[in-house]
Amino acid sequence: MSIDTALLAAAATAELEDWGPLEEATGEPMQTSGVTLWSSADGSQDTGVWQCTAGPSYWVQEENEFVHILSGSLTVTPDGGSPRKLGPGDAAVFPRGWRGTWELHETVRKVYVIF
Repeated sequence: MSIDTALLAAAATAELEDWGPLEEATGEPMQTSGVTLWSSADGSQDTGVWQCTAGPSYWVQEENEFVHILSGSLTVTPDGGSPRKLGPGDAAVFPRGWRGTWELHETVRKVYVIF
């Protein structure tokens, strides 16, 4: 399987599918949408575009994730650690086992790689 490079290049404006409410939300419901660009045959790795409305959430990483923020802003705070603000152009890696909060200040769109 190959990655659709045209869609990857247009990730900022790609048409997204409704992925429903964010399970990790800890306040008001947060709505997610996205599109998968590539998945491994066994489903253990994938990449795509994800978008979510503003609000607080709590994450426990069950796999490694690389993110590149396309639009919006958020603050991520690992349990017992310092907050880090992310915005357009920023990238981060969340290793398997990472735990902490994501506070989305506005709708966020990211390219992600799960590995």
